[in-house]
Amino acid sequence: MHEFITLLAKNAYSVEKRLTTLLSDQVQNGEIARPEILLKAMRYGVLNGGKRLRPFLVIQSSALFDIPAEHSLNIASALECVHCYSLIHDDLPAMDNDTLRRGQPTVHIAFDEATAILAGDALLTFAFEIIAHKASELSFETRIKLITALAQASGLGGMIGGQMLDLKTEKKPQESASITTLQHMKTAALISFACQAGAIIGNASKELTEKLAAFGTYLGLAFQLTDDLLDVTASTKVLGKTARKDETAHKATFIHLYGVKETQKKRDELIAKAEALLIPFGNKAKPLQQAARFSATRKN
Repeated sequence: MHEFITLLAKNAYSVEKRLTTLLSDQVQNGEIARPEILLKAMRYGVLNGGKRLRPFLVIQSSALFDIPAEHSLNIASALECVHCYSLIHDDLPAMDNDTLRRGQPTVHIAFDEATAILAGDALLTFAFEIIAHKASELSFETRIKLITALAQASGLGGMIGGQMLDLKTEKKPQESASITTLQHMKTAALISFACQAGAIIGNASKELTEKLAAFGTYLGLAFQLTDDLLDVTASTKVLGKTARKDETAHKATFIHLYGVKETQKKRDELIAKAEALLIPFGNKAKPLQQAARFSATRKN
């Protein structure tokens, strides 16, 4: 696992360096100005720590098709913008009303609520600008496919839809199938895109693209189950966010339905299914296999 942690950190450094460049003070062609306070809030929301697992998955799934990291780095950075925008909005008083993220005050606490909303909005739109305009190393057709897939994974039928279900099912009894749908949309859809992105960049066959998308779905569901488990077993200090938040809000999770041990069992079954989908890629898929195992062993 040390090898994986080292590679994860290396990829995270590359993504953060690219994001720092993209979010510079320099006004870009086509822009009128970059308001200082908004830019500060965007940087705070996207550069203030984090594992960078989703960008890692983009870079490593691309590597399966011998795509150099430099050619997937903009897509990885765009995806991290979408992920961080979702965290900023998720923490708002109207949603989860959290004050702590990655061990630091949430964006609406560090700045104010209006700035947090606008910073999230700006990161979301900036992500698509990065893919459309900055990722010039990729063909127009590839960029269109990536934009479409990311929009679907993060929008009505994906992450945002999942957040809506999450808010509306609080304090209501849920069945296993409805919780899986919620978690598939809210968490797994974006992780599935991260894995599928490598296949799109690499112009892979439909079969291999579907395998990577399915791998990402199983990984994303397992990742969410670990999140649910950590919410009830880890401290606020270790998590970097408020512990037992889901329990307090009576969120729809497998913990409430099956308890800790059964949830751990379901998580491990998902990881096994994810790993099986990597067999056709051989040893090249080792970083992705390690990512699947990391989803179970991580502490925050």
